[in-house]
Amino acid sequence: MSSPPSLAQRLQRLFLTGLLTLLPIWLTWVVVKFVFVLLSDMSRHWVGPLSHQIAAWFPSALGWINADSVQATIAMVATLVLILAVGWLARRVVGQRLLGWVEALVQRIPLANVIYSSARKLLDILQTKPDGTQRVVLIDFPHDQMKSVGFVTRVIREQGTGRELAAVYVPTTPNPTSGYLEIVPVEKLTPTDWTVDQAMSFIISGGAVAPETIPFEAPGRDRGAAAAP
Repeated sequence: MSSPPSLAQRLQRLFLTGLLTLLPIWLTWVVVKFVFVLLSDMSRHWVGPLSHQIAAWFPSALGWINADSVQATIAMVATLVLILAVGWLARRVVGQRLLGWVEALVQRIPLANVIYSSARKLLDILQTKPDGTQRVVLIDFPHDQMKSVGFVTRVIREQGTGRELAAVYVPTTPNPTSGYLEIVPVEKLTPTDWTVDQAMSFIISGGAVAPETIPFEAPGRDRGAAAAP
């Protein structure tokens, strides 16, 4: 018969249980707070003066509008409305013309044109279906016994041999906006049937949101040879 756990062991179990319970809540709060602050700061520089003016016009009825929390909420809502309006305009002829003018202006600004065009191309690539090569793949990274999820952004050829090489963007967890750029021979890619949304869910969740089965070895690759040192 085993002896009952000591006080230290019980405290350790309670601590781990409490930590694992609070950690998802804390991570959710950090992400929501970051997004809340980011969105509100985009519009706060004009929401603040406007709120002060409205409060001066109606001090008895709308004096509460000067509160920082109220202004932050208004700024975030204003930014969300602006994003939705831009999305609506982008689907209209007028919006596409305005976007074309903005892009033409950005192209005239040194460094900004490189950043904008590169980001635009990456987003366009991830939103379109690839030709010939699966968009979401697995690559040997950081070594051949481990895999990382990556997005094929372009297929190029090796100088001299003509061998096909894939430019693969490997995002990090849980922030997929940072990552690595790897150049991998196409024959060493492990294709998947995942969509970009499924891959993003897998990355952001740290693997918690994943299919039941995934491929691991590239097609035609000898498993025994791959495992050999």
